[in-house]
Amino acid sequence: MVTAVITGATGGLGREYIGAVMEQYPSVDVFWLVARNKDALKEVAQAYPDKTVAAISLDLQREDSLKLFEQLLKEQNPEIKVLINCAGYGKCTDFFSSNLAQQVGMIDLNCRALTAITRLCLPYMLDNSLVINACSIAGFVPTPRMSVYSATKAYVLALSKALRDELRPRGIKVTAVCAGPMDTNFWYVAGAPEGHSRLLDWLPKLSPKEVAYGSMRAAKQGRTVYTRGLLYKAYRVLAKLLPHSFLMQFTEI
Repeated sequence: MVTAVITGATGGLGREYIGAVMEQYPSVDVFWLVARNKDALKEVAQAYPDKTVAAISLDLQREDSLKLFEQLLKEQNPEIKVLINCAGYGKCTDFFSSNLAQQVGMIDLNCRALTAITRLCLPYMLDNSLVINACSIAGFVPTPRMSVYSATKAYVLALSKALRDELRPRGIKVTAVCAGPMDTNFWYVAGAPEGHSRLLDWLPKLSPKEVAYGSMRAAKQGRTVYTRGLLYKAYRVLAKLLPHSFLMQFTEI
């Protein structure tokens, strides 16, 4: 059966992608929703009683979870039409005084897990299918006090561009979604809640629903990178034209 795989599906942008896939790909019969929180997954699955939803509770930072996902693919042999890598997190802190496990965990989830899930799913992907990777405008320029997070997103951006070229002969489109700050709990988890960062308080917040639906349409059209909002599109251009050492004066969280 035609399947969509969505990681980080229990909230924020990941959850909005469920509706976006339903709108853009009505041929999708089955949704594999992957996240760590089992109760939250069940709640999301129950919101779509007319769809076949598999709530897959895995901690993608763990090697054994990736092995379980690989085994599940072998057993079910799905026909994957859409893969959305949305699992990830960031932490806002000085690197020197940061929690080591959290910093390394960002690399494990944002980079290692995304790479593994993509590689595991590709043999099951149909021609003319989509891979959407949740990236960030932080991937354009290094971000002081979110140094590891911005580095992971630079990795995701580079990987997405390279995979797009490699997978073109199979008709598989790859899009990196480089969104600005969104109206989700991301920044609370990151440790930079509203009112604690002049930069974050000034930047306009994007709607995760608009990012999800807009990026799905852009991915179907073959766009390599999707950025929403004139301000963030301008920043993407400036990141190519101006020295990063100059821009980093303005990117510190």
